[in-house]
Amino acid sequence: MPLVHIDLIAGRSDQQLKNLVRDVTDAIVKNTGAPAEHVHIVLNEMQKNRYSVARKMRSEEDK
Repeated sequence: MPLVHIDLIAGRSDQQLKNLVRDVTDAIVKNTGAPAEHVHIVLNEMQKNRYSVARKMRSEEDK
């Protein structure tokens, strides 16, 4: 059973997330031979004030 965790900054539409899950599932099926019904994907969405790159919070970048 492939189990994939994807961490994202919140803000994508439901359709974007649905497309992401579809494409990731298809890639796993293609490259591992696992059936799609065995592919589990967990999407973890973070707020921008909970993520930092190079000492700067992502929430500060929008200002």
